[in-house]
Amino acid sequence: MKSIDLSTIVNIVELSSHSSGKADLTEEAGRNDRGASVVVNDLGGSRSGDGASSNVADQVVQEIRATGGKAVADYNSVTDGDKIIKTALDNFGRVDIVVNNAGILRDKSFARISDSDWNLVHDVHLKGAFKVTQAAWPHLRKQKYGRVVFTSSNSGLYGNFGQANYSAAKMGLVGLCNTLAIEGKSANINCNVIVPTAASRLTEDILPPDLFKELKPELIAPVVVWMCHEDCQENGAVVESAAGWASKYAIIRGQGSVFRKSISDSATPENVRDAWSKISDTQTNFERISSIEEATGSLFGAIESLKTGNDTSDSLTYEDSYEFTNKDCILYALGIGITVQNPTNLRYLYENHSDFTMFPTQAIIPGQISAMSSPLITSAIPGKSFELSQVLHGEQYLEIYEPLPTSGSLRNVCKIVDILDKGRNAVVVTGMETYGEDGKKLCYSEMSAFIVNGGGFGGKRSSSKIIESQDPPRRNADVIVETKTSQDQAALYRLSGDSNPLHIDPDFAAIGGFSRPILHGLCTLGVSVRCLLQRYANNKAELFKSVKARFAKPVYPGETLRVSMWREGTRIHFETSSVESNQKVISGAYIDLHKVEVGPSHGLSIMAVSAQKLKSDEVFNTMIDRLKAKPELVKKINGVFLYKISSGGKEVAKWTADLRKGKIYRGDPESGTKVDTTLNMAEDDLLDMATGKLSPQAAFMKGKLKIQGNIMLSQRLKDLIAAESKL
Repeated sequence: MKSIDLSTIVNIVELSSHSSGKADLTEEAGRNDRGASVVVNDLGGSRSGDGASSNVADQVVQEIRATGGKAVADYNSVTDGDKIIKTALDNFGRVDIVVNNAGILRDKSFARISDSDWNLVHDVHLKGAFKVTQAAWPHLRKQKYGRVVFTSSNSGLYGNFGQANYSAAKMGLVGLCNTLAIEGKSANINCNVIVPTAASRLTEDILPPDLFKELKPELIAPVVVWMCHEDCQENGAVVESAAGWASKYAIIRGQGSVFRKSISDSATPENVRDAWSKISDTQTNFERISSIEEATGSLFGAIESLKTGNDTSDSLTYEDSYEFTNKDCILYALGIGITVQNPTNLRYLYENHSDFTMFPTQAIIPGQISAMSSPLITSAIPGKSFELSQVLHGEQYLEIYEPLPTSGSLRNVCKIVDILDKGRNAVVVTGMETYGEDGKKLCYSEMSAFIVNGGGFGGKRSSSKIIESQDPPRRNADVIVETKTSQDQAALYRLSGDSNPLHIDPDFAAIGGFSRPILHGLCTLGVSVRCLLQRYANNKAELFKSVKARFAKPVYPGETLRVSMWREGTRIHFETSSVESNQKVISGAYIDLHKVEVGPSHGLSIMAVSAQKLKSDEVFNTMIDRLKAKPELVKKINGVFLYKISSGGKEVAKWTADLRKGKIYRGDPESGTKVDTTLNMAEDDLLDMATGKLSPQAAFMKGKLKIQGNIMLSQRLKDLIAAESKL
């Protein structure tokens, strides 16, 4: 069974004058069972670039053809990149992958490097990679697909005595790759860097013989082949590899220090000297930098700190306490529509109940109050001032770690997570950690505040630090419920701490562009989670783990909320709409539960249950749970499977297991998703397989399991659908 199939790759341009004369990468990619067609470019010159010979390229081509692969030789200079690409097009009709691996050495100490030594090394390494890739670029863009690999060196990353010309060129390839990864992303062109340590013609008399023997190029070739594969989505990475080991590099930056006291002060060398220990510290506190936007965007906080006279680390963090009693818990519960009409609700409404509990989403309130009462958000954007009426709640995340108290004192630590420039508007993301009286971290919440007219300051547009929302599966909702809010809902909910006049004052609402006061987004979220917990957690707060939601449109008090739910294991996706306006008000939302426990409806207005509930559904929900527990299975299985489940000879359900994206869901594959393997079986047979009563091999031989497509790939599913006694 092939572990990586390169059948969709038509051509590799391999600039192999950097190779040892062995068919390492080119042979691996060009093997008959990999399916690649290869252009082998090698001038066959010496390590210094002198001389020329067709023997090396011809030998590699012969080795590829001997295994049943397709390959042709090319002897052009890499500075004539268009000629090399023409060879690919003339022989194979297209080009999909470019591996820039050409190289020579002209080692001299810096003082002795001549212009010729400098220029020739740069022509082969840097200009050659530029010319070949540029020649291939329009073809890759036109077909909306491409993979480009640049070969750099540890000498480029760290420097090496006598290699100023070589190390400068090799680091230049990293910069070239960084930009092409950005420019090619929209056309599905991924560009990465390999930093190999391997035996080659360049190092055969430099490395000790024992080390030279162990540093085999064929141990690096699989890393490059994977980077060239269509399933590899890595882009802009620098990966070092040697002797069967590989690791990705990252650029980090210390927290740094502002070394002048205010915006009006000048800077002196003495200021820098006194702050140098903080400036140079990358051990105690650092962050990973992955883009130029991140590198420049976080400087806004430093600029703002100069205006306030505080150090950056202090100006971006705020801490305070929150006092509350059991009455606050009851008031919050009433504010999100919890009623005594449901007998299980007494645990949220009666302080003497044996299981009196804070409703989970109330845990957002302490951190939110701290963040909104601090100068964090209003001073986050340098040179911008804005009113409270300009601040809208964009997204919210909450994760609970420990059982929540029903009274006492909580400590909140708030910090700016990121600041985004959306053009006209801005987004300020704040993270809030809440601690109990015993010092334990109880929960973490993350709030995205949308600042109307707050943008245009030159910051980045996206962030890798924000906890992302997720769209629901592309199928009908499993359950739809409706619940009506009251005309007084906002007036009641605001007593829990969100006193923004937008939710009570008609004049203030008008300034914000609303016809009347709107309902708090967090109230709408609380109402939605109330419905979800009642349906899937038997109304038990202890089963709640986390929630993420995006606030799409406002809700007016008195409107009816329709909550659509999709279950995938212990994750319940949901969307909330206003029945009256027919608009989606919460999108991209989900809650994660520790365990699903479907309880009685108790007055919950269930409008629709879209799909017949089957016994086999639990098999797939178990698969979803196992995938969350073992995310490494995605990479291990790496395929898309469509299950067609039948009962009484009729198809009753379809399930898609997309083990490329790490998703399992009920229904057909998402648009554009290619299915590798289709499995047809009866529901009872699937249950027998899941419980170990029927082996997949026996089911297949007896005709109870019918497989279309890649049969061998289905064998990788055994770790995902192992026997479950509880079923």
